[in-house]
Amino acid sequence: MRQTLTIGHGAEARLIAMLTQEGTGSPVIWLGGYKSDMRSIKAETLAAWAERSNRPFVRFDYSGHGESEGRFEEGTISRWLEDSLGVIERYASEKPILVGSSMGGWISLLAARRLAEQGKPAPGGMVLIAPAIDFTERLMWDRFPEAIKRSIAETGVFHRESEYSSEPYPITMRLIEDGRLHLLFDAPIQTGCPVHILQGMEDPDVPWTHAMRLVEHLPGDNVSLTLIKDGDHRLSRPEDLDRLIAAIEAMG
Repeated sequence: MRQTLTIGHGAEARLIAMLTQEGTGSPVIWLGGYKSDMRSIKAETLAAWAERSNRPFVRFDYSGHGESEGRFEEGTISRWLEDSLGVIERYASEKPILVGSSMGGWISLLAARRLAEQGKPAPGGMVLIAPAIDFTERLMWDRFPEAIKRSIAETGVFHRESEYSSEPYPITMRLIEDGRLHLLFDAPIQTGCPVHILQGMEDPDVPWTHAMRLVEHLPGDNVSLTLIKDGDHRLSRPEDLDRLIAAIEAMG
């Protein structure tokens, strides 16, 4: 079922598009990646699995993505986290399983921290696919040559070519600066739930060493890491999708 959810107030209000499926058991909530949408291959595969398994499944588009309102260039981690929390908090009492892909992995961890700060139940579990923790700083800004850093600082935006889209991705100074408010690798990360990480070792965007660093920052949680030797960033091959479904089912 297609639904919309209003996030924010006043000039910041925007409609977030959602697709929901009913079922029994812990809801599974899909959090997509940067510039991805809720109709991606992995999300569609999980929707089909949820229908077969009679499992509640929720997917949505961040503002500026897919079918939701807003301009992508106005997006920040704060804004997309707010979108995500609006969806997650609807199901917080049911201890949903968060499935975060790339940027969605970072946002899943930030959402769990925010829920804990608010005294709300922790998620029932997390499955993180190539989690791009702190990517605006560690995987973008730190890797940019000085010329690109100057261009972003002077013009406010850099249009980066991507193999995942025919159009370049706009990287804004607003995104970089806002990302610095949410960095997680500066301290231990507490989720309050089991975490399973799926990481391709041939991933050019999120190195497998990045996933290892995340494991080191999750000292208090039940953490599993599956390294897929020939896996890329998408992890959308049939065998990758089978691993994803198995990881979710193991969460209960």
